[in-house]
Amino acid sequence: MRSLIERLVTAFEAFREGLPTRDRNLLRRVIDYERQGDSTRREIIARVYEGAFLPYLRPNLCKFVEILDDVFGVLKETTYYLLEVSIPEQVSNDCARIAALNVRASEMLLMTYDAMLNGEDLREKTLAIRIYEKKIDDIKFGLVKDLRTIPFRDFWEGKMLSDLVSGLSDVSNIIEDASDYLQIISTSMR
Repeated sequence: MRSLIERLVTAFEAFREGLPTRDRNLLRRVIDYERQGDSTRREIIARVYEGAFLPYLRPNLCKFVEILDDVFGVLKETTYYLLEVSIPEQVSNDCARIAALNVRASEMLLMTYDAMLNGEDLREKTLAIRIYEKKIDDIKFGLVKDLRTIPFRDFWEGKMLSDLVSGLSDVSNIIEDASDYLQIISTSMR
């Protein structure tokens, strides 16, 4: 599970680095990381159900892994939008800020996972993830306002940019869900 979260952090970093220039090599790595994550997810779920864990923990462990898979899925979809649409200058800085906060939130998720394994209290770390998610939501609301003032060539260009912004902000909500599941798993292990 740790390697899956590490891969997620690496995918967010590649996205953040590829965002300003739309570097196709970096952005294709995000898509590759998602595919690798699918394989790792299947391995984890198989191991969980082979009997390595107590039956009452299995559903929560699998749900946590499925939530991570959802993060990868939204990030991959957002990457496809970025490959297809350019970000107008009026909103590029805010998109970059969200991408950077997503990196931090994913890093905090990894720290939360490690803290759970060490039997530590997760409240401060899950609170930090909630704070990142709140900051991202605040930026998103300003971005949506700005998007309404931008003239687009056609409906599809505007929709793809809107979907890109939504995807960028939605992943933080899913990361928050993952941290909530870590809290549930941690409580179940006591």
